[in-house]
Amino acid sequence: MFSHIMVGTNDVQKAKAFYDAALGCLGHKPGVIDEKGRCFYFTKTGVFAISKPINGEPASHANGGTIGFTAESIEQADSWHEAGLENGGTRCEDPPGVREGVAGKWYIAYLRDPDGNKICALHPVG
Repeated sequence: MFSHIMVGTNDVQKAKAFYDAALGCLGHKPGVIDEKGRCFYFTKTGVFAISKPINGEPASHANGGTIGFTAESIEQADSWHEAGLENGGTRCEDPPGVREGVAGKWYIAYLRDPDGNKICALHPVG
């Protein structure tokens, strides 16, 4: 359904350090900076990118928005969470754990990246 997701940042290098560490825990290679200063993470199923806003205004996070990254295990989700905290991320929502809803049971770990974007790592449970 999605080709890519791009979030804004006010400091590409700081955001890259955060996402290199967090996404590295999920098995992804470090981001690649293009000639325009944007950073891209390429996968078989799509692209995640970070960039300064092209309109020159400061980056801000989406109120109510969340970007979810797939984790292959609970341990991988926890590693992602810890790496994110160690690289400028902040806790948000409840601590990592199992949540149940209409989509089933998921182990979810939430963070805010250095620019305030709400992200999570999730793994299906049972």
